[in-house]
Amino acid sequence: MTGSRILALGHYQPAKVLTNDDLAGMVDTSDEWIRSRVGIRTRRIARPDETVDEMAAAAAAKALAHSGLSPSDIDLVLVATSTAIDRSPNMAARVAERLGLDRPAVMDMNVVCAGFTHTLATADHTLRAGAATAALVIGADKFTEAADWTDRSTCVLLGDGAGAAVVVADDAPAGAGTVPGIGPVVWGSVPTMSNAVRIEGTPIRFSQEGQSVYRWATTQLPPIAREVCERAGIRPEDLAGVVLHQANLRIVEPVARKLGAVNAVIARDVVESGNTSAASIPLALSKLVERGEVGSGDPVLLFGFGGNLSYAGQVIRCP
Repeated sequence: MTGSRILALGHYQPAKVLTNDDLAGMVDTSDEWIRSRVGIRTRRIARPDETVDEMAAAAAAKALAHSGLSPSDIDLVLVATSTAIDRSPNMAARVAERLGLDRPAVMDMNVVCAGFTHTLATADHTLRAGAATAALVIGADKFTEAADWTDRSTCVLLGDGAGAAVVVADDAPAGAGTVPGIGPVVWGSVPTMSNAVRIEGTPIRFSQEGQSVYRWATTQLPPIAREVCERAGIRPEDLAGVVLHQANLRIVEPVARKLGAVNAVIARDVVESGNTSAASIPLALSKLVERGEVGSGDPVLLFGFGGNLSYAGQVIRCP
């Protein structure tokens, strides 16, 4: 195969909405304080008994239904998550069982907030190599389970959810001036800053060095995002959409602006969903497609960044 493409998308969010005013009753904060610093208004909170694989399977089922494929067509399941509590069976195996899939390869990937774009690249490479023909690529996190609800600098950020893509092999070569179905990945990390974002301990807790992450993201990532576009053979101004990891509106907007994607729809799902870690990119992309804000075949930049101070991005054509 010469490449791969996203055939369909799906997403899932829990029913419970936690507003900024709700948080103001739990910790020393306010709606104005939260919106002025991170741009978030609401976030979704999973039930105590609502698991990561349950959310992942719900998003994947929607993507599979939209794809027109049957469960037996899926021979690879990749789940990006950093909030899986159990080690085995992994989230991918649990999703496969929930969906009734037939003998797929099942793997989880923990690259925290950059997980989905790493996993999408892995699926692309696997399909190109002929080791699979159709994959479910899922980002899912129950981030609020790691929240310290006494720390107003972090608990206001977090939300739960899942997003999924059905990815298939594509032997149709891109025409002149047309980006591939899934473009070349640009990925890496900053090992010396890996402790800037942490999800650790018993009970598990999320913490970060907010200012360090902000400076790194807003200064170091725009040129890498431009390199992603160059590798895909497209200029930033020709992008139809930009879906960055939905960490914080005060990071998303400066990075998008410095990229120079002046004609693109910029995903701002963080405003209503908060930071959903590995779920944030597929969740935001699925919503853009569902609302018709980007069209079939449109080139969209996906760019994840965060934990481990890792990053990964690619330009894709919308399903």
